[in-house]
Amino acid sequence: MNDIVREGDARGLTPPEPFTFTEVVRLLLRTWPYIKPLRWHVLGWFTLAMVIGLIAGYIAITGMDLFNNGVLNAQPIAEAQRYLLLVDESYVTNETLTGEQRRTIVARIILYGIAFTILFRMLADSFGVVYWETWIGQQINQNLRVKMIENAEHLSLQYQSHARTGDTIYRVFQDSRMVSNIIATIILDPLEQGAGMFGAYVIVWFFSPTLGVIFTLAFIPILLLAIWWTPRIQRLSWLARQSASDVTSRIQEVAQSIRVLKANQAEDIAVERFDRDSHLSLDYAYYLRRELMLATLAMITVAGAVIIGADYLMAGWTVSGDPTFLGGLFAFILTFTVWNLGAFQTARGNNEKLIGKFTFVLSRWFSALDIVMGLNRAYYLLELEPGVAERDDAVPMPAPIEEVHFDDVSFAYEAGVPVLKGVNLTAKASTVTAIVGNTGSGKSTLMSLLLRLYDPGGGSITVNGTDLRDMAIDSVRSSVAIALQQNVLFATTVAENISYASRDASPETIEAAARVCCAHDFIEAMANGYQTELGERGGKLSTGQRQRLSIARAVVRDTPILILDEPTASLDAETEHQVLSNLSTWGEGRVLFVITHRLSTIRNADQIAFLKDGRITETGTHDELLAADGDYARFIAEETVGAEGASS
Repeated sequence: MNDIVREGDARGLTPPEPFTFTEVVRLLLRTWPYIKPLRWHVLGWFTLAMVIGLIAGYIAITGMDLFNNGVLNAQPIAEAQRYLLLVDESYVTNETLTGEQRRTIVARIILYGIAFTILFRMLADSFGVVYWETWIGQQINQNLRVKMIENAEHLSLQYQSHARTGDTIYRVFQDSRMVSNIIATIILDPLEQGAGMFGAYVIVWFFSPTLGVIFTLAFIPILLLAIWWTPRIQRLSWLARQSASDVTSRIQEVAQSIRVLKANQAEDIAVERFDRDSHLSLDYAYYLRRELMLATLAMITVAGAVIIGADYLMAGWTVSGDPTFLGGLFAFILTFTVWNLGAFQTARGNNEKLIGKFTFVLSRWFSALDIVMGLNRAYYLLELEPGVAERDDAVPMPAPIEEVHFDDVSFAYEAGVPVLKGVNLTAKASTVTAIVGNTGSGKSTLMSLLLRLYDPGGGSITVNGTDLRDMAIDSVRSSVAIALQQNVLFATTVAENISYASRDASPETIEAAARVCCAHDFIEAMANGYQTELGERGGKLSTGQRQRLSIARAVVRDTPILILDEPTASLDAETEHQVLSNLSTWGEGRVLFVITHRLSTIRNADQIAFLKDGRITETGTHDELLAADGDYARFIAEETVGAEGASS
């Protein structure tokens, strides 16, 4: 076991300390909010399962009693059994049963067996209990999954930038499933098996107090084995889940970067890494199941020894014909008053049932440990607090917007490594502000603060004089649209891609947005126009076409603030000029920010803010900043030289 844990440490997988019993119970109790909406379904389902279990138990022991004593030994049946079989008093009063009576009992047993199988096992149990259990479990799982995704979406990009997407997928899709297993594994099975175990325990004492003491003492070593194996199972469960999560992350990374892998002939490297992670995941899954098997085998070995010892004692009592302990008190219900073959077989089956159910309950404890590990990973997403929090007294975004002001704004993703330092900038309505600077200067980060994807570490961002942090987050994000440089599109129609964040957008509104971005003509030329299905990530389109659809998606939202991140990087000069001209006209009364390196885009802006090392060092028009001969002028000179070198 230590070698296994050390192997995980060497590969960056260090399991947490095992949970105590109290911590396990606390984690399980945390599922109550997701079970509560379905509590009456759970209660009804559990009641049905228990009723079926009690009826099945009574029929089983009564059937064995009737067959062993009434049919095989021709003994009279108990009074309650007479009413159950609907026969006359002679079945109780006769010293021995006739052949005809015994055949009648066999016929009734078969009839009741068929009826019980059809009505209870097939209809009530298989269709009722199993279907109901599945439905309840899926509903509970749905509640948890939705809550996890909702919380994950509200986490700031400061968390998202460090988290592995595949790990989040595994937590939501796989770990969350554990909540649906709680009903059967933690609630129904232990209660149902516990009730059956209690009934079997009572029957053991019914036959002999000696057997009762033996099986009571037998529980102790089995319980100690379960306690000894508990921390081992917990550690291996965590390692198995974490390594499986790593495999999911690896798949996601490969799928996301397939073009890069092919372009760099790195497919073999990706396969090698996946093979390593996959083997590690399979190893831990094997180690976990091996420990579960060994634990179960150890408990069964102890249980088998106890059953063999009990059989030896019962065989002696049967040979001697000793009376059973409480047989005389229950003669109205059962006929096991002395030890005979029927009593031996019934008691032996009951002993196996008792020890088997006890072992089963402990195996469910091991399953509960695995469930707890999954729930703990699922709760991790629920426990994370959003980095951007909304105040209780939040106000809506002002309207109409007159100006956006950055006042001494600073920000850092990691403490001690500032990205923005004392940024000051004002943007008025009906203007275009170009944010310019070298790669890594903080341009995209500055605009992310305007969307409240992050909050400033220092200073403030105000709209019409109201701090952005005093506004409702939904109001801010519904008033700010952004066209991202990544041009993310989805495998759906062109119209649905444009209106992705504007579900109520009419076909006319969608077309108008497409015309602003010079996308209408190429869309109409497609097979089904706006209803043309795009491939995964818009793979059927050129880079320039994807970029124009991304801009149209931002335009269709009709927000008072628009952010364009490298909006024309993939457009030819003529299309770029037309798109910028259309956006300038469309932007009347709005505040437009453009992040760009392209000189043709920059020179037409109403003002240019030059970012260098996280600070805005210059602000002005293109001509003003060139005349100043500062950072901006040097930047333009470098870009011009670079462009000329590329064209030559």
